[in-house]
Amino acid sequence: MTLMAIFVQEAGPDDGPSVVLLHGAGTSGWMWNRQIPALAAGLRVLVPDLPGHGRSNTHPWISIADTAELVAETISARTPDGKAHVVGLSLGGYVAAHLAATSPELLSSAVVSGVNVLPFPNPGTMRLIGRVMGPIIGWGPVVRANARNLGVPPEDFEGYRAAVRAMTRQAFRRVNEEVLHFRVPDQSKDSPCRVLAVAGENEHELIRRSLTDIAGAFPEGLARLAPGVGHGWNGERPELFTAMIRSWALGDPLPEELLSV
Repeated sequence: MTLMAIFVQEAGPDDGPSVVLLHGAGTSGWMWNRQIPALAAGLRVLVPDLPGHGRSNTHPWISIADTAELVAETISARTPDGKAHVVGLSLGGYVAAHLAATSPELLSSAVVSGVNVLPFPNPGTMRLIGRVMGPIIGWGPVVRANARNLGVPPEDFEGYRAAVRAMTRQAFRRVNEEVLHFRVPDQSKDSPCRVLAVAGENEHELIRRSLTDIAGAFPEGLARLAPGVGHGWNGERPELFTAMIRSWALGDPLPEELLSV
């Protein structure tokens, strides 16, 4: 597997603690633009575009496990000590959870936001929706509706639209199928990685209920809720999201605004 197959943006000092930010489906590393400048003041920030997305859209999406390997290669090759704090939201959260369970030697910690590990009540319906949505995911009215549902700020809409249109339909279909059945790998019970499972207070019920399952799968797991926000809360409350990353990475107390679960 070739390291340069995925695009990686870098910011911050070369010798600072490393943080890897993993984006959601239908977007790209662009979604972290509100976090990168703040975190780069003292931290080394690596922002990959995942396969089938953004500037990595010529690399086909294969699976969460395959993508986790690509991120692991990025950590090994681009960090001073071969370790990083990994932060993932939505699709990136699934990749981060997989890495925390299967490659803890590469992770200093992980933040997993917006991830479901519980059975969907109607998986067949979800698959059908995915097949129907695939061909029209980049259509203007659909993009605008999804942006509203995700709470994308108006000033970020053009960036969001460009990111959605860069995603391949192959990636959309495969990701949609795979996350329906995602479970935290069994290796998590032996992982020493510190894992923070978090979700917006206004998230889907399954994601909120998954928090204790994700945190409980790891010996060093913790669960928190972010008040008054939904799925894409790094854009709704960028300062709080950034403060959470910084405090978790540096081992400081988490922001008091985050609610215990």
